[in-house]
Amino acid sequence: MSIKVLHPGLLSTIQDLGRYGSQKFGVIVSGAMDSISLRVANLLVGNDEGEGALEITLFGTTLQFETDELVAITGGDLQPTIDGEKAPMWRPVLIRKGSILQFKSAMNGCRAYVAFAGGIVVPEVMGSKSTYLRAAIGGFQGRALQKGDVFECGDFNPLSRAFVHQLERMTTHFKWSVNYTEFMTFNKTQTIRVLQGAEFERFDKASQQAFFSKHYRLTTQADRMGYRLEGESLSLSEKFELLSEGVTYGTIQVPSNGQPIILMVDRQTTGGYPKIGQVISTDLPCLAQMQPNANIQFKEVSLEQAELELIKQEQMLRKLSMGIHFKAFHK
Repeated sequence: MSIKVLHPGLLSTIQDLGRYGSQKFGVIVSGAMDSISLRVANLLVGNDEGEGALEITLFGTTLQFETDELVAITGGDLQPTIDGEKAPMWRPVLIRKGSILQFKSAMNGCRAYVAFAGGIVVPEVMGSKSTYLRAAIGGFQGRALQKGDVFECGDFNPLSRAFVHQLERMTTHFKWSVNYTEFMTFNKTQTIRVLQGAEFERFDKASQQAFFSKHYRLTTQADRMGYRLEGESLSLSEKFELLSEGVTYGTIQVPSNGQPIILMVDRQTTGGYPKIGQVISTDLPCLAQMQPNANIQFKEVSLEQAELELIKQEQMLRKLSMGIHFKAFHK
């Protein structure tokens, strides 16, 4: 059960939910930029939510299927096609041996995810299949996919076999799909909710107000490590020395030029810039899907609100998982 890479596109890597437990050794978490799309894709093909899948960035990736495979495509709309015909997203899809799955350019969003029933068969490094490019570990030989690569997929389980049996008797794809708008949006301008950062009170009042009232533009200096923003300059009330402290996905730092940087999944483990804010967990997938030149409006929320939003999101995922099982086993 194998897939051949005909064209790698801009950047295609194998990612799961990340490499936890090793930050004390300086090893970053990494993982999928948009964890919701990855989790939903895996649920749709019967995998564990955290199984490794392909993260495809912006355009160009082309795959040839050397065996029949059950897949799910989620995330941003990169105009996927199967043998030249529009490929359905956010549902299980049976792709036949010899078929070609191609991603064109991003209509909305920035990253698409492709989960394969049975998962992608690659070794785990420190408990994760995620690719960390700078350290050349995880994924497919520690690197992005290249032309000519062939990777293997695992075996079908009862849920994926149930969907395959249904699709083999059909002349079209499933009509149903996941309502992804319950989890995220792909708007050009996003309201991103944040908590006050550890050094928020050290910024002057004008900067505190500007941070929550002005729009910031996502520059082209944006990758898996961090997003550089451009907008109203932010200033400290007075200079002070800050020792490097632990940082996480969504930490918003302000360097000396006053322009915020949002740390993403391939961030360093510690940082020494003042932290003005922290993006809440439920808004990270929306942030991950933003394209350069998009606009961000920050909105302050409380820790309690952030926790309630996370609980709500997890409850929706549990309901979705039950719904997918119902679709598989109740025809």
